[in-house]
Amino acid sequence: MNAASFHRRAERIRHTPRPRLLEVRRTEQMSPGFVRITLGGPDIEGFTSLSFDDHIKIFLTEDGPGGNTAPADTFGRNPSAQDDRRIMRDFTPRSFDPEKMELTVEFALHAGGAATTWAAQAAPGQWIRIGGPRGSFVIPKDYDWHLLIGDETALPAISRRLEELPSGANVFTFIQLTDPADQRAFNTKANLVEEWTGPGPDSLVEAIRKADLPAGEGFAWAAGEAKVISSIRAILVATHGLDKEHIRAAAYWKRGTCAHHETFAD
Repeated sequence: MNAASFHRRAERIRHTPRPRLLEVRRTEQMSPGFVRITLGGPDIEGFTSLSFDDHIKIFLTEDGPGGNTAPADTFGRNPSAQDDRRIMRDFTPRSFDPEKMELTVEFALHAGGAATTWAAQAAPGQWIRIGGPRGSFVIPKDYDWHLLIGDETALPAISRRLEELPSGANVFTFIQLTDPADQRAFNTKANLVEEWTGPGPDSLVEAIRKADLPAGEGFAWAAGEAKVISSIRAILVATHGLDKEHIRAAAYWKRGTCAHHETFAD
């Protein structure tokens, strides 16, 4: 491995997670399929998120949004692991403002389920419990180029990465949306080439198969439905010749399965 490759090696950083009880401060309907929720409160002290690839867990229950309207002093901070009503869902920390002590999370509303139900009705003054991140997978920003791939569930992470990449970075995005109305303008200093596909998931796979990737050392990040992302990872290796160490691929969901989260690695 040469010096440049070593310098660009992604780094895993572990955190010490703890449960946090946070108050909904603001909500914003960003587009038909997305709502942005800003959380805050004393429990956010010490929160750390070092990578766009991070995820937090949001805790809910089957008989309502996890007691999210309960006063803090009656909210169980250490729920029993045997409580089979508890539901956990993974989400990207979209942004964190340590001065305002606010954490923002974006929810894709298309899929339905407990988290979508909660996010659709969330209002200031409600409470929600979160945990994590347990760690960060920090991908260097000085690759010759960056490739970001995903469906709408990956859009918050992709948006964050684009905001964090520096001026002069070369980045290509391929994003599949169920509803074209959810397409957004990105805030980025990077040199961005974007392609929106949809509505079928096969459109994303075919777009990657036909992609004309540049020379040089690049890094590909992909997230979305398990079967789709698995296929895309295989194409990046077999068709485009990417080293598996330069690919980060994760299943944020799996068709026909609840609460699926998986990182693909050999």
